[in-house]
Amino acid sequence: MTHPAQPKASHFINGEYVEDTAGTPIPVIYAATGEQIATVYAATPAIVEQALSTAKEAQKAWAKMTGTERGRILRRAADIMRERNHELSVLETYDTGKPLQETLVADATSGADALEYFGGLAGSLTGEHIPMGEDWVYTVREALGLCVGIGAWNYPTQIACWKGAPALACGNSMVFKPSETTPLCALKVAEILHEAGLPAGLYNVVQGMGEVGSALVTDPRVDKVSLTGSVPTGKKVYAAAAAGMKHVTMELGGKSPLIIFDDADIDNAVGGAINGNFYSSGQVCSNGTRVFVQKGIKEKFLARLAERTGNAVLGDPQDEATNFGPMVSENQMNIVLGYIEKGKAEGARLICGGKRADMPGFYIEPTVFADVTDDMTIAREEIFGPVMSVLDFDTEEEVIARANDTEYGLSAGVFTNDFTRAHRVIGQLEAGSCFINSYNDAPVEAPFGGVKASGVGRENSKEAIKHFSQVKSVYVRMGDVEAAF
Repeated sequence: MTHPAQPKASHFINGEYVEDTAGTPIPVIYAATGEQIATVYAATPAIVEQALSTAKEAQKAWAKMTGTERGRILRRAADIMRERNHELSVLETYDTGKPLQETLVADATSGADALEYFGGLAGSLTGEHIPMGEDWVYTVREALGLCVGIGAWNYPTQIACWKGAPALACGNSMVFKPSETTPLCALKVAEILHEAGLPAGLYNVVQGMGEVGSALVTDPRVDKVSLTGSVPTGKKVYAAAAAGMKHVTMELGGKSPLIIFDDADIDNAVGGAINGNFYSSGQVCSNGTRVFVQKGIKEKFLARLAERTGNAVLGDPQDEATNFGPMVSENQMNIVLGYIEKGKAEGARLICGGKRADMPGFYIEPTVFADVTDDMTIAREEIFGPVMSVLDFDTEEEVIARANDTEYGLSAGVFTNDFTRAHRVIGQLEAGSCFINSYNDAPVEAPFGGVKASGVGRENSKEAIKHFSQVKSVYVRMGDVEAAF
């Protein structure tokens, strides 16, 4: 019997599932057990060509439809996604290992939110009229054309929609390449879009590793590249896209600061730190992994944190009682265990966790280090696992300087009951997605993205429209043309 996660085929092109077993086999490993549950095949050059040529061809007619017509299809897809939330969440859990308790509320639901939001915006995408005396200028917002989306492995359904929804709303087509670690969910997004009435060829999914991504990014027919991934990958893809003068959005990593002042509500601050470090087992790019705690409440904070971390339930992710799942892969688990060893070796104080859990699958215990200093490896490098670094600070000025002392700038958070201070501190932090007395909320209505090495451009909100469209301006002269001769 085939596993329920086994897809109908590896790729979705021109409105249907397509297989080509000549490609490199990619095993799909279930992170909770280490077992292989499915196989997909990397796209051959013929598959890549089929995806790009059909997407290029289908886009022109799509762009000619009214925004309202395009939006109706996206909104219908959102409805289907919500109706199937349970089965999509089960698949997300097989794909990533994230607990069903989490995927039921965070993954297909946020994908559906994006389809609904951009479906609703599609009919409102207009230009403007600019009077110039008796002459005038009008602007037209046009599609870019063919977009490539490259996904990360932590939110496969959400990322497929975060990129696909604004691209389609603006009249573009998309070829999406999921991470080879989590190849399943994007196929379902494509299937649902086409079931909702999306014309064939407009949203294609192809599997593969770096060479497939490179073939997509460097193809001269591609007008835009949107990547979610690590900073080193982002730099490579950005450079390759720039060589072809393509538009880009880069959503990359971070080493974000979460600053807790001594007047903060301790339980809320601990909750924020848990959400910013242990949700998705720490595999979230915006995580607040440098938790700066003012010295007056440090021991109280650590005690409450250790107590609440004891409530983590590691177990079968398909059981809704489980609230803490495995690392996405054996490789990622080993990377994180390496960072934990560095933390111990460099003198950080281990409060809890610190090792692989004694069970099948790729589980690491939620881990907290205290007495972390700014120069330790665990405070400098993005770990992408359940490892929290708690640092002490005395003054507001000092913590702002230390929080900004990083190449990254994705997120930042502040917990304090002094609202003047909250806004004053956030105003000085170099980060794109910030939080006050909260952490890691990412509603589709709000722009999401980073500054410095954490990326370029924004996803979600009306900002995303600017990154998936371009403006044409037309000067209209009403009178005669004057010329020198």
